[in-house]
Amino acid sequence: MAAFSGFSNIGKVPELRRRIAFTLVVLAIYRLGVFVTIPGVDRSVMQNIVKGQGGLLGLFNLFSGGALANLSILALGIMPYVSASIIMQLAGLISKQVEELRKEGEAGRRKLEQYTRYGAIVLSILQSAGVALSLEHMNNSDIGGGRFGDVVINAGWGFRLMTVVTLTTGSGLLMWLGEQATERGIGNGTSMIILASIVSGIPRAIQNYYSSHTGDLQPLTIAVLLGVLLVSISMVVFFERAQREIPIQYSRRQVGRRVYGGQTAHLPLKVNMASMIPPIFASSLLMFPATLASFNIPGMSVFSSLLNRGDWLFHTLFAALSIFFSFFYTAVTFQPIDVADNLKKQQANIPGIRPGRQTAEYIDRVLTRLTVGGAVYVATICVVPAVIANSFNIPFQFGGTSLIIVVGVALETVNQIEAHLITRSYEGLTGPRVTRLSGRRST
Repeated sequence: MAAFSGFSNIGKVPELRRRIAFTLVVLAIYRLGVFVTIPGVDRSVMQNIVKGQGGLLGLFNLFSGGALANLSILALGIMPYVSASIIMQLAGLISKQVEELRKEGEAGRRKLEQYTRYGAIVLSILQSAGVALSLEHMNNSDIGGGRFGDVVINAGWGFRLMTVVTLTTGSGLLMWLGEQATERGIGNGTSMIILASIVSGIPRAIQNYYSSHTGDLQPLTIAVLLGVLLVSISMVVFFERAQREIPIQYSRRQVGRRVYGGQTAHLPLKVNMASMIPPIFASSLLMFPATLASFNIPGMSVFSSLLNRGDWLFHTLFAALSIFFSFFYTAVTFQPIDVADNLKKQQANIPGIRPGRQTAEYIDRVLTRLTVGGAVYVATICVVPAVIANSFNIPFQFGGTSLIIVVGVALETVNQIEAHLITRSYEGLTGPRVTRLSGRRST
């Protein structure tokens, strides 16, 4: 009953109610757009091609929420924007101008967001052109025209230009909706769209699995898979909430007749500082070979076909990229030198550690050890459940990538909802005695 009373408090905060309603409207618009088909294609043929696919094609369809199978105007999904964000993050490491913009505060952040939007549109144009060429190629391939029929009704430059315009427009619309959901809704808009894409495919995946195993459903197999699913979810929740608290001691200082400082606080460092960003970045990067292969770049066609099989090569690359982006994103978003400088300015120090350079080295050393554990966890949770799902012929929506994204986004969204409730003197979602998900008792 305490949990139900916590949820009932959501309706008592007008701003929170409006934010949740706005987010739901954005997601509804997105889901409606998934069923608007590109002109000049037969989406029933594409659905037969994508059905049951894993690897690169299944991953692309997963993050588009089934829009690829429907050949929707939103078939590119939010991934061009994610890819542009990756490029801007990388640019910050090699470009002093980008790094200076990051330090300019709000004005610099808005300028970087503008560059990211421009980059997303350019990538959308390139990827939509690649999609158009790939669809035409399917007419003459074994999986397309040779088995199910022609995907493209009237191939040619008219179809290519129309596809580029519609897909780029759809990607731009989705990027705008994500930004609006972030600013006026609850949670991160881009992550919420990806969450909706994955969750929307679960009912159909269950239905397809049931229809394909009619008369051959084994209770023991289902019980084992449910056990793996529950263990995976528990691991995601545990590692996403786990953190190392570094003690901070503030020095005493006297201002007039008052004495400030002398207090003890903690600097929290999460085990998985990057959260669900690594698998999203890794999946976005793995989609590039398919785009390059459509432009007949040497070697990309063979590499794309190998990834599309969804075997050990795909999982190995996915795990390696997830580990890399765990370290990369943590290094970009958390700067130990800046943290040490801020502590020094506030006359605070870590007990036993000198302020300045030694403090930065200590924080960097602790953060590196934590990131090693976090990166291994991300790679494990993304690959192991997916391998088990493939072994039992389970739909792609129940892989480890889906789990870490869905649970991670859900946790962040619930944290934001609790923050809105607690700041307005309401109890959190977990009831009157527990104010946070971590279970800390109120005093």
